[in-house]
Amino acid sequence: MNKTEKMLVGERTFCAMLLALTLAILYLAYDISGFSSVNSPGAFPLGVGLIMLLSVIKIGCELIGKAKPDSHGWLDSARQFAHEHFPRRTLIFLGLAVIYLAAIQWASFYVSTFVFLVLSIVYLRNGRVAGAVLAAAVLLAVIYLLFTLAFSVYLP
Repeated sequence: MNKTEKMLVGERTFCAMLLALTLAILYLAYDISGFSSVNSPGAFPLGVGLIMLLSVIKIGCELIGKAKPDSHGWLDSARQFAHEHFPRRTLIFLGLAVIYLAAIQWASFYVSTFVFLVLSIVYLRNGRVAGAVLAAAVLLAVIYLLFTLAFSVYLP
C-alpha cells in the first residue's frame, strides 16, 4: 500500500467500532458455553467472532499505509462522512422504517406492512403507485401464506 491512497473519512473510527463489536461478540460467544467442544452452542458464534477479528486485523493493517483524509477538523470530517454515507434518500427510507416499526404496535402487522411497502416502493421507484400497490399486495399475500401455512404462526 502506498501513501498516495487516501483514507476515507471515518475509516479509522469504523475500524475501532468494528473491533469493539468483535470483542463484544467474542466475549458473549465464549460466555454461552466456553469452548467445551466443536458442537457446543457457543462454537458457531465464537467462530464467527474469530473470523470477524481476523477481518478487523486485516482492515487495520491496510489503514497503516494510507494517507490521512482531506478534512479540516472533526466538524468537517463529520460533514463529509454524513454527506457520503447518509444521503437524503437513505435518511427518508430510514424514517419510513422507524415509523413502520412504531406503527406495528398500534396498527396490525398486515396494515402497517402494506402501507410501508407501498410508501417505500413509491418513494424508491419515483411514484409508480399502481405497481407499488400490486407489488405490496403480492408480497403481503406471500408473507401471509408463508407464516400461516408453512410456519403455523398467526401474525397480529
